Amino acid sequence: MITENQYFDGKVKSLGYETAEGKSTVGVINPGEYTFGTAQKEIMHVIEGELTALLPGTTDWQSIKAGSNFEVPANSSFKVKTSVQTAYLCQYR
Repeated sequence: MITENQYFDGKVKSLGYETAEGKSTVGVINPGEYTFGTAQKEIMHVIEGELTALLPGTTDWQSIKAGSNFEVPANSSFKVKTSVQTAYLCQYR
C-alpha cells in the first residue's frame, strides 16, 4: 500500500511505502524552512538538490548535498531549510 503525505500547507509532499526492511517515504521539499518531529529513528537521504539541517544536540547548520544522508534519533525534532526543490528518501528504523 502506498500512502500520500502532505506537510506545511503542501510545501512538503511524500509517498510512503513499506518493505521487509521497514517503512520509508520518498518526497520533495519546496524552498523554505521546516521543523520535523520524529517518532522513530530516521535516516534521511538527499537524492537531488541540497538542504541544510540543524540536528538535535547541535548548534551549527550542516549542508547536506545530493548523495549524502543524516540520521535523527527517535522522539526528537530537527530543522531543515532549502532554497531549491530537494528530493529525499527517509527510512524509519
